Amino acid sequence: MRRETETGSEHLVYDNKFEGEKRMFRKKPILAISSLLILTLSLVGCGGKPAATTEKEVKPIIVKFAHVVTPDTPKGQAALKFKELAEQKTNGKVIVEVYPSSQLYGDKEELEAAQSGNVQIIAPSVTKLVGLNPKFQYTDLPFLFPNNEAVYKFFASDEMKGLMNSLDKYNLQGLAVWPNGFKQFTNNKRPLVTPEDFKGLKFRTQAGKVLEAQFKALGAGSATIAFGETYAALQQGTVDGQENTYNNIDTQKYQEIQKYLTVSNHGRLDYMIIVNKDFWSGLAPDIRKALDDSMAEATKFSVEQAELLDKKSMDNLKKSGKIQFTELTPAQLGVFQETMKPVYAQFESVLSKELIDAAIKAGKK
Repeated sequence: MRRETETGSEHLVYDNKFEGEKRMFRKKPILAISSLLILTLSLVGCGGKPAATTEKEVKPIIVKFAHVVTPDTPKGQAALKFKELAEQKTNGKVIVEVYPSSQLYGDKEELEAAQSGNVQIIAPSVTKLVGLNPKFQYTDLPFLFPNNEAVYKFFASDEMKGLMNSLDKYNLQGLAVWPNGFKQFTNNKRPLVTPEDFKGLKFRTQAGKVLEAQFKALGAGSATIAFGETYAALQQGTVDGQENTYNNIDTQKYQEIQKYLTVSNHGRLDYMIIVNKDFWSGLAPDIRKALDDSMAEATKFSVEQAELLDKKSMDNLKKSGKIQFTELTPAQLGVFQETMKPVYAQFESVLSKELIDAAIKAGKK
């Protein structure tokens, strides 16, 4: 038989044990938090901030490549090829964002954007560079090159390298020249068979004194209009015609608002690939080499695409039945060439005789 005192002491022992367990329970969260803190501090001590450092190291370099034509043009296709190659050769360390069709800048603004570093790569028409160096107007001299092979030889010449290097003082660097093709005349008034047929017409042109002189020699007027605004200008009758490659005529749908096309091959439309110099020179050597190699491959691709798409677009325009083709005979072309001779005399001092001679030499076998 147990005494009450024993029972009471037993209750007391039970109560004390219960209180002890409660105290131990309260200590467990504190011990857990302390352990977590110690673990965190030890991680910091073993190379702290690992996540932030890793994220910074793997963050890709963003290269914005802006141009004014559609993705299905030679320039548009070559820009996408450069993107593919650059990302592949740098293992994703570089991401190239291509912005076609004047999505970022029109051809009036893109040079300034490249100079300031708001975009890293642009591909303006060579003619657009006349404000930086008037010698770039060589591309507008009528009938300077007889064929594509002559053009490609000139691209590889010392004279072209000198032109590309002349951009350095503007914080720009020329990397390559991508071809598009020879220009043809279109208008919505009448077939253009002789120089006299141009009289009284007004044509859209890119900026450049040579182009103004060309149309003046033909008895026509000219107006400088941005590429992205040309369709509207033709549609509204601001100008009667324009000059462009088959591919640009086709992809811009000029056949919808122009009735006549004269196959003249009188001038060139080619593109200078330009980068922001500070950006390019600031790249790590391995990255820059990978991008230079990518540009070289994309340039070869651009030549193939230019010739392929030029012919394809010529066929498209003929098959459309919307625009009438006039193909000039050698004798008719000779009359145009004779009419244009004063343009050469007028601009020889601007372009330099050496440059003109180099271009002519490239066309000789």
